[in-house]
Amino acid sequence: MRTLNLGILAHVDAGKTSLTERLLHAAGIIDKIGSVDDGNTQTDTLALERQRGITIKSAVMSFTIDGVAINLIDTPGHPDFIAEVERVLSVLDGAVLVISAVEGVQAQTRILMRTLRRLGIPTLIFVNKIDRTGADCEHVLEAIAKRLTPAAIAMGTVQRAGSPDALPLPFDIAEPAFGTLLTEMLAEHDDTLLAAYVGGKALSAGTLQKTLARQTGKTLVHPVFFGSAVTGAGIAPLLSGIRDLLPATEGAADDPVSGMVFKIERGGSGEKIAYVRLFSGTLRPRERVGFGRGREAKISALKVFDGGGAVEKPSLRAGQIGKLWGLADAQIGDAIGLRGGRVEHHFAPPTLETVIQPRLPANRGALHAALALLAEQDPLINLRQDDSRQETYVSLYGEVQKEVIQQTLADEYGLDVLFRETTPICIERPVGSGSARDEAPDPFVATVALRVEPGAIGSGIAFCLEMEFGTLPLSYHKAVEDAVHETLRQGLHGWQVTDCVVTMTEATRVRHWGPMTTAAEHRKLTPLVVMAALRQAGTMVCEPIHRFQLEAPMDTLPSLLPVLARLDAVPQNPTMEGASYTLTGIIPAGRVHALQQMVPGLTHGEGVLETAFDNHRPIRAAIPERPRTDDNPLNRKDYLLRLSRRG
Repeated sequence: MRTLNLGILAHVDAGKTSLTERLLHAAGIIDKIGSVDDGNTQTDTLALERQRGITIKSAVMSFTIDGVAINLIDTPGHPDFIAEVERVLSVLDGAVLVISAVEGVQAQTRILMRTLRRLGIPTLIFVNKIDRTGADCEHVLEAIAKRLTPAAIAMGTVQRAGSPDALPLPFDIAEPAFGTLLTEMLAEHDDTLLAAYVGGKALSAGTLQKTLARQTGKTLVHPVFFGSAVTGAGIAPLLSGIRDLLPATEGAADDPVSGMVFKIERGGSGEKIAYVRLFSGTLRPRERVGFGRGREAKISALKVFDGGGAVEKPSLRAGQIGKLWGLADAQIGDAIGLRGGRVEHHFAPPTLETVIQPRLPANRGALHAALALLAEQDPLINLRQDDSRQETYVSLYGEVQKEVIQQTLADEYGLDVLFRETTPICIERPVGSGSARDEAPDPFVATVALRVEPGAIGSGIAFCLEMEFGTLPLSYHKAVEDAVHETLRQGLHGWQVTDCVVTMTEATRVRHWGPMTTAAEHRKLTPLVVMAALRQAGTMVCEPIHRFQLEAPMDTLPSLLPVLARLDAVPQNPTMEGASYTLTGIIPAGRVHALQQMVPGLTHGEGVLETAFDNHRPIRAAIPERPRTDDNPLNRKDYLLRLSRRG
């Protein structure tokens, strides 16, 4: 049986979870459609999701359409939980991007579509809520073509949009008018179709259908369907589009095992459960499997998503999604079997952080344990422990995420916590070149020499060798490289160092006065050399900057501009349209929340603000220092003392 792993993505409140419920009902998996407002949907199972009416964690459900097994993955829509969406993208065969016919294309919609296109994930677009007051399908189509993709193909039209009896009318490929329109769009990417079209040759509906499916699978076009998840209108054509236009595959079950861990959860007894998409091969209980970086474990049990939820099966086969028990050390992003590397980051990392503390000091240990479990499920909260100050830092996308963490700790772990003020997460970039060599005899007998130079913006950290290969065993090279990456998590001012090239120019295992070293010696020495080279190179601290777009009534512009100036925002010239304007610009990430709170009052409640991370910009004011949580390799005496205390 062919399998299709399908993601449902959308801006918050576009009706994504409601659509998931409707699809499950249409496929016969559930008898009654749940409601987000009533808190009884299949995929929003967390108490917090039901209370807030939003999706926080991705969820998998399974159903079958005409011989195609579909694993449907419902993802969060709120931007604060974009990391959960990111993990799902790595395992998708196709996606449905949901857009509200009332609100239209929103900020998160554009971010998601841009990422889907960049990753080459075949995508259908579903315009939902055609029955809601204010639905304007023609306007939404124009916005899709202008702000998402010009390769959108409307697969139908809507009668009585904006009324309870709104009716989507699917186009028939066999109809000459639609056939001609479809031929024109598909011919842009198909010379055979173009020749037939120019020559006046009529193409069969079957040929057009196959070409549409092929080009959808290659992300050259994006079919657009209309409907209502609440009434069920337009669901049948969408299901047909999912079945016929998105690329389901058999999967190579006999090939070597290759897969990816995209979600971690804990069972009722505290055991770790890894959600795995298998790309090739077959996994069975009691088999040993490699994962991550050189780790291996025996699968104690497995379940496969089939016929609704996860059920016990004798094996997990290529193309399927399953839950594995026994991989106690598994982490989100780990490769399974032969699949190399880890999940790439498709969205910007969190740009904010805060200190979290228990209201009762006696709960400090319990809080750290609870946060460690939450970090398993969301690694991007990036726990940083400052033992000297007894403080724990967590990274955030926004204030809603902070509220969810606070409520989760209270509901699931019985912990009452306090947060300090949220502050932006800066980065450091080298401004020059620096070199250092360390061969001090006490306590190290190893020698390491490194050079640090600026790299291209967005390049991260590159580690290179400028010495004869084989001078050191490979394990020593790896030890130095790992230590470089670990050390650069905190630069001269305590921020993550990025966009740099670190070159190892010399390293030895033995000196004439000392014994042969170990890889551990090189790993311990490297932080001192890295920071010495970095101090010589110098760094500049850069703060995260968001771009914004604000649509508001014309008469609110004079009162808004001074507020933007006080928030250090840099607006561009506004564009006027009727009685409203659109203002774009940039604003420091740390000021976004304040702007979000002020916009309703400044715009009579009519302003629509969209923000998204744009880049990092050098800080013009006083450089913020971030408290160090490492062994402080900037201070040799302090560093060696800390090492000696750990034995």
